[in-house]
This record gives sequence, structure tokens and C-alpha cells, in this order.
Amino acid sequence: MTQGFLSRADFTINQISSQATPLKEPLKHLLIGSSKAVTSTIHYLQIIGYADVGDWSPLLPSPNPGEVMSILNRPILVQ
Repeated sequence: MTQGFLSRADFTINQISSQATPLKEPLKHLLIGSSKAVTSTIHYLQIIGYADVGDWSPLLPSPNPGEVMSILNRPILVQ
């Protein structure tokens, strides 16, 4: 009797956890602005725990004069 109960409990736990597993989808963040604004934003996002500075691409020239851009690829949970 105990074995039957444990088997049903394991099945229920596995079934619930497989249904509740959120999916991860890629998300790309693009910062465009002055070098100072982009760098400051990247550092702020690290301070609040969103993304490490090293996760961002190096500053790249933007098509607009005087602007740079940086890209972050990050998977996010989608429910």
C-alpha cells in the first residue's frame, strides 16, 4: 500500500513540475546613445542585478554620428 501511494505521489509531482516549467526565450536588448549614457546604463543594470557589465557587447559605432550602441542577448522566462 505504501509503494502505491509513493508511486502516485511521484507521478503527481513530476506531472506538476513539467507543466509548471516556464520556457526560456532569447531576448535582445539594444542600448543606443552617447558613450556616457550607454556606459552609465550598463553599470546601473549591473547595480540592480539585471545583467553583468561583461554580458554586454563592446561599444559599437551607431549609424548616427556621436552615438554608440551595445547589445545584450539574454534568455528570459516566458509563462
